[in-house]
Amino acid sequence: MGTPYRADHVGSFLRPAELLKARQEGADPQRLRAMEDRHIQRVLAKQKELGFEIFTDGELRRRNFMSDFIDAVEGFDQGDAVARSWQGSAAVAVSSVTGVVTGKLRQLRRMTSHELAFLKAQSPGAIKITLPTANQFPAIAFKRGVTDKLYPNHSALLWDIVPIVKAEVQALAAEGVHYIQIDAPRYSYYIDPKWRDYVKNDMGVEPDAALDEAIKADNTCLAGAKRPGTTLAMHLCRGNNRSQWYAEGGYDPIAEKLFGLLQVDRFLLEYDDARSGTFEPLRFVPPGKTVVLGLVSSKRPQLESKRDLIRRITEAARYVPLEQLALSPQCGFASTMEGNLLTEDDQWAKLRLVVETAREVWQ
Repeated sequence: MGTPYRADHVGSFLRPAELLKARQEGADPQRLRAMEDRHIQRVLAKQKELGFEIFTDGELRRRNFMSDFIDAVEGFDQGDAVARSWQGSAAVAVSSVTGVVTGKLRQLRRMTSHELAFLKAQSPGAIKITLPTANQFPAIAFKRGVTDKLYPNHSALLWDIVPIVKAEVQALAAEGVHYIQIDAPRYSYYIDPKWRDYVKNDMGVEPDAALDEAIKADNTCLAGAKRPGTTLAMHLCRGNNRSQWYAEGGYDPIAEKLFGLLQVDRFLLEYDDARSGTFEPLRFVPPGKTVVLGLVSSKRPQLESKRDLIRRITEAARYVPLEQLALSPQCGFASTMEGNLLTEDDQWAKLRLVVETAREVWQ
């Protein structure tokens, strides 16, 4: 089951303005590194102040939640993109996150070693490292007429990515990282009817077969990493880019397979609004696995009511025992470096609420 960590967070925090500006302007790497170090120390201290028992660097060294992979390999053209439709606030444009695979992938360096040493040295407690699922990239970086000159289909690309992610998971576990989280928004493709159609008609795969392969790929990446003191987790959402989203629907179509077959200790699930459906699919969560209820929105500045959070936790406990539940925001506050449309004060207030609510419910 891993450590319960009743108060959790998905991992990414809003970038301070000076860091965002420095990265956008192409600051000298040494100056940028020093600035990152300073702000990482600040967010670590803030997590401790708020009462968290698990710590991240806020992904402050990344351009987005998956850039550690893209920067570790060659083969991506980041000037190109596969078109995607986003919904939500029209106030800002979404951020570009991947690019297109235009060459055979070849690993150049470790994915997170540049983050890990400083985090291990500075963290006041157990650390979490986040990684993108291998399933992320075939879904959004495979462009017909380009990528298929190198990889005949999405599956071929996926299984070239799996060994890279698997090696990173193995390395992190061997180095004693307490909590390894795979961020897997692509499972939403098998929830939302319009994206199931995309999988069938554009990717050329039956959605149920694609779901089976996605679970197999993630399990392959995680195989052999479990050891005493290590928590393995999977985070699912429906898109999180500048407070916008791309998918909707409950977990019902995937719950039995996903919760029963994925070899993780912990599921971090988006549940901050009606797009996520009901808690009923949680009945398929096996004993010994934790569900982290993402009831607090990282997309909106409005602060949730503690009373409402407790009511919803109680409702979820009708389907999975309370001792198998925990609480967090539904996603990171900055899946891309530009971040969601709220302030740092809003962010910390929401995280304080998570800790205070968790203490009231479980202690």
